[in-house]
Amino acid sequence: MDEFLQSYVKKYEQWRNDRDFSVSSRVISVNEAFFGSQRILALEQVIQVFKDSQEFALAECHCRVQYDRCNRPRETCLLIDDAAVRALEKKKALRITLEEARMVIRQANVHGLVLMTYYLPGKRINAICCCCPCCCHDLQLLLQYHRSDLVIGSDYIAETDTDRCISCGICVERCIFRARTMQDSHFTYDPTLCLGCGLCVSVCPEQATSMELNPRCDMI
Repeated sequence: MDEFLQSYVKKYEQWRNDRDFSVSSRVISVNEAFFGSQRILALEQVIQVFKDSQEFALAECHCRVQYDRCNRPRETCLLIDDAAVRALEKKKALRITLEEARMVIRQANVHGLVLMTYYLPGKRINAICCCCPCCCHDLQLLLQYHRSDLVIGSDYIAETDTDRCISCGICVERCIFRARTMQDSHFTYDPTLCLGCGLCVSVCPEQATSMELNPRCDMI
């Protein structure tokens, strides 16, 4: 584990020892993953966070700047309240409109980025980030170092209609949690590994996959 990740683990453990902290982040289902009224609800849940905030701003992704391992967009970190104020004062962020925030979220889906809320002690959300597995500190801790205690899945889980699925494998390429795999040219799915990001749903050509409420998801 490199020094950058170690610094986050040290901070998280201190917050946990002080009993001010339960998890560092939570996955949010991308809005394109929902059909009908659920699609609107998923997007509006994210936007409502900004409506309820005193200040919000857009900044570069600290993790992608740190690691520089991919060519995904960097201006994707949506800061909230105190975090936004500090970044604006240091001229490290830009004020944006709600519609611009919507565009950032939609663009995140295009690039296969996972939407995640980040928490401070006291269960306060300080950012909604668009995360990649190769650079994000929490996704690295989860996927490489198995720190599942730090990241909570969304309220939803993907479900696939096997009768409609044509085993094209497109969703497998989008699943960073390795819940979706191909075995002997056939699609397989382990729902216990799904954290409900919804990236698989928005690319399915047969609309065979949808997001359903996740009965095993723990609320913060």
